[in-house]
Amino acid sequence: MKNLENKLLRIEGKVQNYDWGGESFIPNLVSETIEPNTTYAEYWLGAHLKAPSKVITEEGSVSLDEFLEQNITENLGVEVAKDFGKLPYLFKVLDVSKMLSIQVHPSIAAAKIGYKKENEQGIPLTADNRNYKDENHKPEIMVALTDFWLLHGFLESEKLAKNLKETIELSFLLNTFLEEGYLGLYKKVMEYSQEEVNTILRPLVKRILPKFVNNELEKSSPAYWAAKSLNNKDSEDIDKGIFSIYFFNILNLSRGEAIFQDAGVPHAYLEGVNMELMANSDNVLRAGLTSKHIDVEELIKNTKFEETIPIILFGDENKENGEVIFKTKAKDFELSKIELIKTMSHTSTSNSVEILMALKGVAVVTQENESISLDKGQSVLIKANTSYKITTTSEVEIYKASVPK
Repeated sequence: MKNLENKLLRIEGKVQNYDWGGESFIPNLVSETIEPNTTYAEYWLGAHLKAPSKVITEEGSVSLDEFLEQNITENLGVEVAKDFGKLPYLFKVLDVSKMLSIQVHPSIAAAKIGYKKENEQGIPLTADNRNYKDENHKPEIMVALTDFWLLHGFLESEKLAKNLKETIELSFLLNTFLEEGYLGLYKKVMEYSQEEVNTILRPLVKRILPKFVNNELEKSSPAYWAAKSLNNKDSEDIDKGIFSIYFFNILNLSRGEAIFQDAGVPHAYLEGVNMELMANSDNVLRAGLTSKHIDVEELIKNTKFEETIPIILFGDENKENGEVIFKTKAKDFELSKIELIKTMSHTSTSNSVEILMALKGVAVVTQENESISLDKGQSVLIKANTSYKITTTSEVEIYKASVPK
């Protein structure tokens, strides 16, 4: 049987070596040699042009974007091909060792406007000062694979006021917050010059860094993450992202817990390993803890200036099928976890392209007279409209990316 007729195909992702990544989790997972002085931040499974996955066929390997285009309706399914015209999601494993930049993702409407405007201005897609790499939004869901810490949206007003009152170096901002709200407060600190940032934050840094070094700070406190972001940095300039740490919710997710981040919600990953599924976009507006481009005007335009009460997702469980589905309002993707032991099996029918990745254990995926093995760190692509079954002779933990029905 030719691979083109096969409905189950092996797929290999791409490792991204960003400086905030860890040293071993991802290479150990995907059986890649660990190189000295190398960080492994993300493993991408998708058709994003920056790093498309490879589909393994009998004729050799082909990039996923090219593979899907060979027969887009058959591969994606009629509805998804019509609505999106391409694979609508990007599936990732992340290993966060150092804090990521504080960021916001735009809505589709804002992305279309911003993308067109930057094209008209002649800003190359690869330019450092480019905000919009495509015309898409980037909602995302993550499930913690280890103890995981992140910033997620603005604190409730009483909690934010309390943080400002109790942090002597920032208490002068309390009146601004009470009189001008979230927007007034954030606009003020984001528009400070570097000199002003240094003057305001230097006393704070002087106070909290020794406590961090002596392990006197709790991870639930903003001081811990503010100090961690500065520790071992040579620069005398202080990052204005420090303000955000005191303004945002600090969340701690346990393994198996998830959170959804919609357009406009400011956030930053702080520490831990997760599975992440997002719309197929690379649009990021940054607000700090970064050496990359910060466009304050565009950031303010795209941020939701309102309190965020975090909603931790535990998923909808189907015990008989061994599946937990993390439902969100996103139309581009759906993430689920499949856990089986040898007395159980999982059956499903794909309505579009699905990607399965095994985190531990061994399984076999079968459909009609076709089967493919799935070991730890391996991934399988399933074409649209395929009825399949997953079994294991021991145990297996699989994460699945799909498009909601």
